[in-house]
Amino acid sequence: MERLNCLNRKVVGVIVAYFLIYVVWGSTYFFIGVALKDFSPFLLGALRFTAAGLILLGICYLRGEQIFKKSLVKSSAISGIVLLFVDMAVVMLAQRYLTSSLVAIIASSTALWILLLDIPMWRTNFCNPFTIIGGMIGFWGVVMLYAEQFHAEWLHPYSERGVLLLIFGCISWALGTLYAKYRSSREEEVNAFAGSAWQMLFASGMFWICAAMSGDVQEADWGKISAGSWFSLLYLISFGSLLAYSAYVWLLKVRPAAEVGTHAYVNPFIAVLLGVFLGNEQVTFIQIFGLLVILLGVMLISRKYNRRKPSL
Repeated sequence: MERLNCLNRKVVGVIVAYFLIYVVWGSTYFFIGVALKDFSPFLLGALRFTAAGLILLGICYLRGEQIFKKSLVKSSAISGIVLLFVDMAVVMLAQRYLTSSLVAIIASSTALWILLLDIPMWRTNFCNPFTIIGGMIGFWGVVMLYAEQFHAEWLHPYSERGVLLLIFGCISWALGTLYAKYRSSREEEVNAFAGSAWQMLFASGMFWICAAMSGDVQEADWGKISAGSWFSLLYLISFGSLLAYSAYVWLLKVRPAAEVGTHAYVNPFIAVLLGVFLGNEQVTFIQIFGLLVILLGVMLISRKYNRRKPSL
């Protein structure tokens, strides 16, 4: 009975974690847009991950976890810089040349990169057509979601540069994801949340360096930052980083990376829905169809793994 209750708690934990990386992470697109009205990108990343990392590290310390082990800090540094900083910094740089619609399309390819680069799971992932077909369908659904804005994206003279930067960022996120799953230290596996905290702190350190070098820190006018931007920053710290990112790192320990990577398809889905209900944006028939196609792709990928007993 005790074993059954433990299994049920883990199943509930997986469901909650997927809700966080699907819905909450998808909502961060909206709040990032609000926060960037008053914060520069590098300063926003620095403040967000510093606060979230320190809070989570403090919670882990109060719980009695050994948070200062050398192997934990070292492996978390690699994951934090490759997984968090490089990807988000590249996305910010890419947005100088691309608008958000093309960024969302290319960023959704992260799920495909995880599928392709997850060499230990090749036999499992590629022996069943549901995984491959589901990945392609999910990506095509994201393309449909932004199809009506797609043609104008290439008018910028440096759009190709932005695409290359963004692809580099997607590969970096995929490699960081797989490193966190397969190459993390024993301490990082046992103390997953402490590892998440260190990852955010190392990423924040890189963001502070970039913010200082670009002059963002010196030019920040703290008195003119609106309440909406402060609230958005608070939301990104608490829900986007403390909850959703920690859930992502934990899910990588208990579920296949290709399945966890489906968040890259669902996040634009949630972003569009929030744009409709909170931003009063209009949704077209082809966008609705794209949303349904995304769901179909995610269901096909998940079916492969959910037919087996969950690896909890």
